[in-house]
Amino acid sequence: MNESRHERFKRLATLRTNAVLEKLRLMGNLSSKTNYEYSEEEVSKIFYAIDSQLRNIKALFSGKKKKEFKL
Repeated sequence: MNESRHERFKRLATLRTNAVLEKLRLMGNLSSKTNYEYSEEEVSKIFYAIDSQLRNIKALFSGKKKKEFKL
């Protein structure tokens, strides 16, 4: 039996979401000041990149187009 588009979406979304959540958990391990040294600027850059990509992906799912700059 062929997998429907919705079934394929659910299967892949589950796998990919779990992979992202695991990577985020691993990123959390980097917060240990006992094992790592980092600056607030570095942390800000990390979260800026993550937040930016998350906003872009949310926009794809909502069907919104990127707003272009206008004067």
